[in-house]
Amino acid sequence: MILETEKLLLRPFESNDLEDLAEYLSQIKVHCFLEMKPKTKGEAIKQLNDRVNSIDYFAVVLKENNKVIGEVFSHEDTEDAGSEFEHTFSPCWILNEDYQHKGYMFEAVKAYFNYLFKERQARRIYAYTEDYNLASQNLCKKLGMRKEAEFKEFIHFTNDEKGNPIFENTIEFAILSKEWAENKTSEH
Repeated sequence: MILETEKLLLRPFESNDLEDLAEYLSQIKVHCFLEMKPKTKGEAIKQLNDRVNSIDYFAVVLKENNKVIGEVFSHEDTEDAGSEFEHTFSPCWILNEDYQHKGYMFEAVKAYFNYLFKERQARRIYAYTEDYNLASQNLCKKLGMRKEAEFKEFIHFTNDEKGNPIFENTIEFAILSKEWAENKTSEH
């Protein structure tokens, strides 16, 4: 499936996306994505292969030059099908730092949310963001998501110089399908 916006294509990853993928993954600064930062070309190739063979990942591609500038992906909470988690998705997004603050991620995630709500029948979408990641928090707000919770020392991804875990404060934003339908942001 390919999603099209004014300036972008969201499409499945292709085998020739390696250079662009390695470029933006090597820039990762947000701790929750640090494990995705490739240390070798082999690790980058493995990450690309994982994406090429997955329906959950979309490459964010500039129409003007076919450059992959980031990705959006999510996982459906299915371990408790039939529960309150049914049709609930937790998306993530990563953008090449050379293309940040230009509206690309808003355009991409808006199209992706439309896809999740319309094509995948999402009932609820929620996103976690670190308290220091103001750009991601602002994106959530711009998309019409509401802040639901703030978890103090919720999880850790890195350790300090002594090897002790550094626990992060995490904020949860969410939006329901009916809220998205009423939200002017969701319009094409």
